[in-house]
Amino acid sequence: MEIRPLTADDLDAVLDNRRRAFGIIPSGDLEDWRAQVVPVLEAGRYLGVADGPRLIATSRINDFTQWWHGRPISMGGVASVTVAPEDRGRGVGRMLLRATVDRCAELGHPVSALYPAATRVYRSLGWEHAGALHRATFPAEALRAIGPAERSPVRRMGPGDAAEVIEIMGRVHAGARASGPICWDEPTWRLWLEEEDDFLYLADDGFVIYRWDGDDIEVDALLAGSEATARTLWSLIGSSSSIATSVRAIVAPDDPVFWLIGERKKDEVTQTRWMFRVVDLPAAVAGRGFPDGVTLDTVVRVEDPHRPANSGAWRLSVRGGAGEARPAEAPPGSVPVLTAGGFSALFAGVPAATLHRSGALTVPSGTASPDATGVTGAPDAAGAADVAGVLGVLETAFRATPYMLDSF
Repeated sequence: MEIRPLTADDLDAVLDNRRRAFGIIPSGDLEDWRAQVVPVLEAGRYLGVADGPRLIATSRINDFTQWWHGRPISMGGVASVTVAPEDRGRGVGRMLLRATVDRCAELGHPVSALYPAATRVYRSLGWEHAGALHRATFPAEALRAIGPAERSPVRRMGPGDAAEVIEIMGRVHAGARASGPICWDEPTWRLWLEEEDDFLYLADDGFVIYRWDGDDIEVDALLAGSEATARTLWSLIGSSSSIATSVRAIVAPDDPVFWLIGERKKDEVTQTRWMFRVVDLPAAVAGRGFPDGVTLDTVVRVEDPHRPANSGAWRLSVRGGAGEARPAEAPPGSVPVLTAGGFSALFAGVPAATLHRSGALTVPSGTASPDATGVTGAPDAAGAADVAGVLGVLETAFRATPYMLDSF
């Protein structure tokens, strides 16, 4: 078997594998699928496993920008992972995923994320559950009643507005110190903004994309950087309440809409979980944003057998909203130890105490205890580690509520 980058010549074989794994693509959607996939093939972002003349497995690496505490970082979004039905159980998928992690590094992605069909294989290779995509259902009438006191000007948008949409996303996510949202590249946005069945509106600091789904409304994206724009866009959707009963929308877990609607007795929200992996540890830490005013200076050990360059002791430093990871010297048993998935989850904001209780982060008895500023000192007089203190400083520095607004 051979792992190789796929090309446009492999398009039909890629489609055949995709159909066998995920089902038939409706004929009306095939041209859109090809338009999105061919540039990925030409960029060397599709990997395949060939067994002689047969393509038996594929993986795709999308080129995303992802925000972490408001700072953008390059992220490899792994998708379209397929193995031909007759070749499953041979270890082909695992072999391909290891190559996919390495390809993410080659492409310059310090981090990677994916929506898993099954957790176990991805977890074994260093991805870990981090956040979710949230779909909320609202009564259309409740959105109509949001009505702005001061309406933000809006206009219809199209493919020529792709660059402005991307600029607005960067501005809003940076201002909100968001963690997890992603952005596609401009050519992909242009394709989406050509959709004839979607209704698209643009404001100076926000936009909305929605469509009818039977007698209800489906909101693919609504982003707003101010109260006026949030009220304007949500009430615009709610203005269809004479026909629509419900509105289903992809939202942030703390989206302002939950605080704008008049009645809120319970939330009707479903989640689709995603997993995350640190691919290049020092580059990932350097690219991530951190809370202003938080200081961290501590050493941890990471065990990442599939990315050996990530393994070993690292001095993590945070100051002024920026972080750094430098190789360090630390005798075994003297510093906290994280698995590859454990460090990935910590990076994404999963509480250190949760990782400790799940076994992804261990604190040996000889671990130095931090002082009030987050700087590690020495074990206490009895030689015991201050486990709560160690977990606390890591948790404070990496705190985040990760979410995505896109599936892929």
